[in-house]
Amino acid sequence: MKSVWRTAAVAAALVFGMASPALGSPHIKDRYYYEQRGEMIWEVPTAQKVIALTFDDGPDPSETDQILDVLQQYNAKCTFFAIGKRIAAYPEVARRVITEGHELANHTYNHVYFKKPISEQQIQEELELTEKEIVKVSGRHSSLFRPPGGMYDETLVDVSNSMGLKPVLWSWHQDTRDWNRPGVYSISSRVIRNARNGDIVLFHDHVHGQSQTREALKIILPELQKQGFRFVTVSELIGLSDAQQAKNRRNLAF
Repeated sequence: MKSVWRTAAVAAALVFGMASPALGSPHIKDRYYYEQRGEMIWEVPTAQKVIALTFDDGPDPSETDQILDVLQQYNAKCTFFAIGKRIAAYPEVARRVITEGHELANHTYNHVYFKKPISEQQIQEELELTEKEIVKVSGRHSSLFRPPGGMYDETLVDVSNSMGLKPVLWSWHQDTRDWNRPGVYSISSRVIRNARNGDIVLFHDHVHGQSQTREALKIILPELQKQGFRFVTVSELIGLSDAQQAKNRRNLAF
């Protein structure tokens, strides 16, 4: 009888969100946990046809400029998660990103793949160094941070949020793997086929070898525009979330 009661109690707790699958175990700090608390972002629930294209690992004096040329052609605003030491090496490219209305965000100074358990001191140093370079070229701090490889733990989430840098990953169905140069068709078809409101798409504006990203964008941008999508920065996407829009409506009501 006790085992029957325990099974029923677990089922009820799961239905009403009162417990994790193992009764009495601590809450699993996974994607759902951090998204619910607003401490990390993978994508943004929104009724609007908007997508955030993001580019990691630049700036690159060749690839970033070529990508910016294509984005300008389609009036697409995007977010560049930049490496601090590359901003220091190519400040004029980083300035162009900002001048043309895109968002420059933090991707660590040395492109560190943080190994768990992640060192609080290492996170802070990497982020602070990059913020200094971002301030030099833009005059202000960024508000977003992407950990290389998407590697994170509780320490990384806590430290980055305390510094005013919200960790942003990407929609799991929108990892283009363009760094591996799978082919222009593979990159473009993945993005177009999987496009949903509020997606955050992962690209790179610095890869080893000949990049295929620019050519893929020439296919992706006009096709998704034809479908009614707008391309916005991650910060703009957050502002267009269903939750933020509801909050704005409540404020207007008062």
